[in-house]
Amino acid sequence: MPVRRYDIPNQARFLTYSCYKRRSMLGDRGVRDEYIEHVANARDRLRFLLHAWVVMPEHVHLVVLPRDGEIGPVLRGLKQGFGQRVLSAWKRSLDPRLKLASDAHGVLRFWQRGGGYDRNIRDIEELREKIEYIHTNPVRRGLVERAVDWRWSSAAAWAGLDAMIRPDPLP
Repeated sequence: MPVRRYDIPNQARFLTYSCYKRRSMLGDRGVRDEYIEHVANARDRLRFLLHAWVVMPEHVHLVVLPRDGEIGPVLRGLKQGFGQRVLSAWKRSLDPRLKLASDAHGVLRFWQRGGGYDRNIRDIEELREKIEYIHTNPVRRGLVERAVDWRWSSAAAWAGLDAMIRPDPLP
């Protein structure tokens, strides 16, 4: 059964999507760096606001605000193209990480099928809670001691430090 989405203008969305079978396709710092660049380009191209984000080894969390309210094009822009590009590069170099992307029939996938988890954020308190959840994810996983130390997150930018991409301010 497909995920039901509620496209409500001016309402932020909390998104979570995973790599194929929750495998560590984003486990390499270089791949995470590339993905952050991809997100920044998608934001510019699709003109959505990006309030918070974290790229973990096997999944991604974001808080976005689609300018026209439609989340479908934003999700496609965030996922499509990137996985295909990475898998093509891995294929060309016979990278051993290809085994992470292969299903039982040899079909390669980067992202888990479907749209992932999508929740409308109804008020500023919930927005702040989701941002805090996103920023503390690497700490809860034991990847860093402080949220601002995880390079692939907006936590540092929210703390006034340098970050790979600047989040858009809250409304």
